[in-house]
Amino acid sequence: MNDTDTGAATPPLPAAVPPGAAGAQRCGLIAIVGKPNVGKSTLLNALVGQKISITSRKAQTTRHRITGMRTLGTTQFVFVDTPGFQTRHSNALNASLNKTVLGALGDVDLVLFVVEAGMFNQADGKVLQLLREGTPCLLVANKLDQVTRRSDIAPWLQEMQQRHPFTEFVPMSAKNAKDIERLFGICEKYLPEQSWFYEEDELTDRSEKFLASEMVREKLFRLTGDELPYTSTVVIDTFSEEPPARKGHKRLVKIAATIVVERDGHKAMVIGDKGERIKRIGTETRVELEKLMDAKVFIEMWVKVRSGWADDEARVRSFGYE
Repeated sequence: MNDTDTGAATPPLPAAVPPGAAGAQRCGLIAIVGKPNVGKSTLLNALVGQKISITSRKAQTTRHRITGMRTLGTTQFVFVDTPGFQTRHSNALNASLNKTVLGALGDVDLVLFVVEAGMFNQADGKVLQLLREGTPCLLVANKLDQVTRRSDIAPWLQEMQQRHPFTEFVPMSAKNAKDIERLFGICEKYLPEQSWFYEEDELTDRSEKFLASEMVREKLFRLTGDELPYTSTVVIDTFSEEPPARKGHKRLVKIAATIVVERDGHKAMVIGDKGERIKRIGTETRVELEKLMDAKVFIEMWVKVRSGWADDEARVRSFGYE
């Protein structure tokens, strides 16, 4: 079974999803937690119905707490995607990522503990130890479509129940629209009756500037594979918007971004032969942002070397990490 988090397009949620019962509004916070690369970001994007969290095959892609909202009927689901809990490296960057995970668990109504169906290892166990008593927790056994012998799942679920008193088990695939619909129905009953936190049509609390930096970082990791260390990051230097030149035209968004790497060799890798790789990173980012923002996007990028930044707490904070 391949331990990857893919960015494949998720089928849209069927229009037939039943809204919450008529009457009082429901709303609540739902934390999505798990080790790196179990599919948390893919799951969040499927639940929200639009890509707001980046995905790649590279471990430790998600680095920030990202909130995504979906309002169905009288119920508003507020999902909090978190970085995978880090156990391998003890630098300032990973300390920041783990602080984000712990913060997300502090005040939620429900936890989705995401693992790969049929699998559990030491990294999963480290995250499991973070779960707090008293908060309902669903075991989301993701990537069920990759399990070859479904008969192995029942004994595995019994073993998982011995590890933690999970409220419910949800074997599923984040790429399956019917599974996503079923997960909404399960989550709804754990959310309290209260007014919505956000407007009905809002999808995320993150700014377009933040989403731009995330998209650049996703393309960076996708196009460099395992060659580039995960400590590379992206800083948006300028983000400006101009109104449409004429009625019927799209607004223009201008972005200047810096890709930060730790070594000169990494800089050459990102730029590529005759600048081909960084040009492709820019093109793929622009195309995706134009769809996401419904705007004409102009983006230019540079690459800078900042040796040891991931071990420098001040610099980690200056690059936008908590």
